[in-house]
Amino acid sequence: MKGIKFFYITCPKKKEAHKIAAFLVKKKLIACANIINNVESIFFWEGKATKSKEILVVGKTLNKNVQKIIKNVKKMHSYKVPCIIFFDIKNGNTDFLKWIIKSV
Repeated sequence: MKGIKFFYITCPKKKEAHKIAAFLVKKKLIACANIINNVESIFFWEGKATKSKEILVVGKTLNKNVQKIIKNVKKMHSYKVPCIIFFDIKNGNTDFLKWIIKSV
């Protein structure tokens, strides 16, 4: 099955992560999202190494929705440059992959 994506978005607050995930599900842009608390992030920002607690939103979608997801998340996100990345899902539980396709 081609065109199925796994996505990864970091958020500064749980409320923001829930808002983004719920919006994307309701708009049928994603099949589902998982919200993972207490992610420790270390990154280079504005000339210095920084660390922060973040919330991670991961989930599943289709390639056709990638640009719409990026556009909507950028509007809703509080970061100037939010982490919104996608990976190809090459294999997995066929029934689950079919569910993703059917859901979005």
